Amino acid sequence: MNELLASVNSVTLGYGRKVVLKDVTMQLGEGEFWGFVGPNGSGKTTLVRALLGLIKPQQGQIVWHRQVRIGYVPQREALDDLLPLTALDIVLLGRIRKGGLLHRFSAEDFDKALQTMEQVGIADLAHLPFRELSGGQKQRVLLARALVADPDLLLLDEPTNGLDLPTEHAIMELLKQIHSERNVAIVFVTHLLSLAANSVTHLALFHNGRVIAGEIGELLSEQKLSATYQTPISVHDLNGYKVVMVQNRERVQNA
Repeated sequence: MNELLASVNSVTLGYGRKVVLKDVTMQLGEGEFWGFVGPNGSGKTTLVRALLGLIKPQQGQIVWHRQVRIGYVPQREALDDLLPLTALDIVLLGRIRKGGLLHRFSAEDFDKALQTMEQVGIADLAHLPFRELSGGQKQRVLLARALVADPDLLLLDEPTNGLDLPTEHAIMELLKQIHSERNVAIVFVTHLLSLAANSVTHLALFHNGRVIAGEIGELLSEQKLSATYQTPISVHDLNGYKVVMVQNRERVQNA
């Protein structure tokens, strides 16, 4: 088993009296690629916020087994497009340390930012306004911002949401490349089970306030998925691509 980064031990999460997730137990290991899969409102982002330390468990605890650098890629809509910042400006934000907004960027910061933009294929966009970029380009900028600090754990909240199919595919291929080359642990949040199934090593399935987590080989079975979602689900292999479908052959959008 990979070295543990974090353990989520019987955690209950919510806001005020509203419980969103109950009794969540899972472990995140070094170099693992996780898919957090579930419909909107199922608690995926809530668990990500807890991992970021933005909310505290109502019950249970999250234990970090060593100091972990976290890179966070929020949903693109969370960043104000009206900010007069270039793509390079956005990436440089990932280099800010204890000085906060008073941080003075060094030549090393600029070099690292440009190198990271080159790695994710957007070096030519460095001096363009962020607000003028396409959805896929913005996603790569936000990914570069998270990677520029050399994280041990990369958290991405719905990184393919609102993208067309070719761009969605390109982003997923980029994530797989980053995972392979950097051996960084990744948590990828999505509502598309088939999308996650073809990339990740581990799954966390969110349904009715509960989370079932484990290795993909354990969870990606028709029996396990059907029991989790309480509906007949089939898993097909189409030219090496895993397709998860419900009995009426609609794509599992709410899985």
